[in-house]
Amino acid sequence: MSPAIALAFLPLVVTLLVRYRHYFRLLVRMVLLRSLRDCLSGMRIEERAFSYVLTHALPGDPGHILTTLDHWSSHCEYLSHMGPVKGQIVMRLVEEKAPACALELGTYCGYSTLLIARALPPGGRLLTVERDPRTAAVAEKLIRLAGFDERTVELIVGRSEEVIPRLRTQYHMNRIDLVLLAHRPRRYLRDLQLLEAHALLPAGATVLADHVLFPGAPRFLQYAKSCGRYRCRLHHTGLPDFPAIKDGIAQLTYSGPG
Repeated sequence: MSPAIALAFLPLVVTLLVRYRHYFRLLVRMVLLRSLRDCLSGMRIEERAFSYVLTHALPGDPGHILTTLDHWSSHCEYLSHMGPVKGQIVMRLVEEKAPACALELGTYCGYSTLLIARALPPGGRLLTVERDPRTAAVAEKLIRLAGFDERTVELIVGRSEEVIPRLRTQYHMNRIDLVLLAHRPRRYLRDLQLLEAHALLPAGATVLADHVLFPGAPRFLQYAKSCGRYRCRLHHTGLPDFPAIKDGIAQLTYSGPG
């Protein structure tokens, strides 16, 4: 390419960099820097985060553990977790619902698991599902460090589409009062329909879905709004440490099979 042609494209490149600078920063922190640190340390980001928690957080204090993870994500490495703004929304909704049984799909590092667990009513139970065994091992340690035993929080390693059909028979969950979808947005619709098909959602159940705007779950939102079985509300937020990148949590209230 000649210098003249390259120079002609320069204003366009500058405009794109300025307009999408937040996405470029996110790409650098989530992909480039994370991959480099994975190679150098031989550890995954959630394992490095847990090592930081072990030396800086108070065992048995889930609130302090959550704050420590937020600090590490903001000042050390971007964790891609739910973060404090969304976390406050989720905790408030869980407290309002006071579910006897809750289900989380996508444990990841255990951040949102702690949010739900600390907001459960006395005797409440949370079942959380993570497909990656290595990630689940970190989350398990974080959950127990926070002081929650297996009677309150049970972690299952497996694929959501394989676990959901066994919830009633193997895990004795006959009804789920609250669900948090926090795994992969493209799987939200499939798993919501699985929950419906196995009659696990009672009328009035709450379904929360993270990342419905970024990276987005358009088919899930379209289904929830058009099928006639849900009342829908969208809580608008930004990504942790990237408030200019708009995201949101969908809140669905199930009205029954209709």
